[in-house]
Amino acid sequence: MVVSSATIDSLLKEKEQYPPPAGFRKDAAVRDDSFRADAAKDPEAFWARMAATLEWIAPWSKVLDWEPPFAKWFVGGRLNVSANCLDRHVGGPRRNKAAIVWEGEPGERRVLTYHDLWRDVNRFANVLKGLRVKRGDRVTIYMPMIPELPIALLACARIGAVHSVIFGGFSARAIRDRAEDAESHVIVTADGGYRRGTVLPLKKIVDEAIADVDLVKHVVVFRRTGVEVPMREGRDQWWHELMAKADAECPPEAMDATDPLFILYTSGTTGKPKGIQHSTGGYLVGVATTTKYVFDLKEEDLYWCTADIGWVTGHSYIVYGPLANGATVFMYEGAPDWPEPDRFWRMVEEYDITILYTAPTAIRAFMRWGDEYPKRHDLSSLRLLGTVGEPINPEAWRWYRRTIGGD
Repeated sequence: MVVSSATIDSLLKEKEQYPPPAGFRKDAAVRDDSFRADAAKDPEAFWARMAATLEWIAPWSKVLDWEPPFAKWFVGGRLNVSANCLDRHVGGPRRNKAAIVWEGEPGERRVLTYHDLWRDVNRFANVLKGLRVKRGDRVTIYMPMIPELPIALLACARIGAVHSVIFGGFSARAIRDRAEDAESHVIVTADGGYRRGTVLPLKKIVDEAIADVDLVKHVVVFRRTGVEVPMREGRDQWWHELMAKADAECPPEAMDATDPLFILYTSGTTGKPKGIQHSTGGYLVGVATTTKYVFDLKEEDLYWCTADIGWVTGHSYIVYGPLANGATVFMYEGAPDWPEPDRFWRMVEEYDITILYTAPTAIRAFMRWGDEYPKRHDLSSLRLLGTVGEPINPEAWRWYRRTIGGD
């Protein structure tokens, strides 16, 4: 479907409003327009207050250094993203709270507490250090939607390495282009991942991508599916074997707020992919704040953003924003219509998911598949719905609110 700018403009002028119920507003983190007005009145003071909710190793000297088009946030401040997402929760009552609730496409289930996640992130950070990854180095990650994917991201952040995540559906050429551009010496992948009942051969695609690329010195492979994959001696190593030998504690690196956290590449449909670099302090303050207030996040919520971590929405609203807030995140590996088009709604019912954040494209697919699939399930646990990625057409929003949200 091609959406013209005129169509988008018309959608943005839609006048219908759906005020929240009084009970929702009464308990909401933002109850009126004063929050927005406060931010508009003095943006730097507002963002300084939001930043103060995180743990800083050293305070900033200047909130914003703004020389268009370049902005530097929290200049002089130092912090570690991994420590803000894990360590400060492990030291308190969230230590044994679920951080990630995961379901694989074949149906396996795992729950990682904040302490579980902290321990695995520390170990994989030490694995990376053992592969001579140091602060500022780039690590390419090409994995399915399994808990080891956010573990790899947070491990990079812990030691100050810059991660570059590639969506698991991209080709060998896409991996090669991105790894060469980022000058990655290490690629983290899996033997495969599941999609609509079949195995995506991720390791095979990586092998093809770097067949004649001397730059890549190490490939770490997580055993997800159990399919046989060739392992090149001296280059390829199994995740589980490295983790078994890794120390369980890795001190977090003190990073400047303006240091890079990750690179994410454009899809490259019109030429060479372009890497967009996101910094540490300003990015984390932004996603922690928007996750808390846009989603009205509560301690007891089970929050599901259906994006892939390969996209920026997944970086921000599956990993960094929710975990910085000590939230419980739901992750699902596979397709929404496998084995039937009610897969999402079955999981909402079975796990009592309270917040659902998905894309207009997905919502339109759900509409095409028909109301019969969500009607098979009790969706009353949901209390907040969100959409992301593009302006949503009014028809899709009304269907989403009525059929999934129960009005």
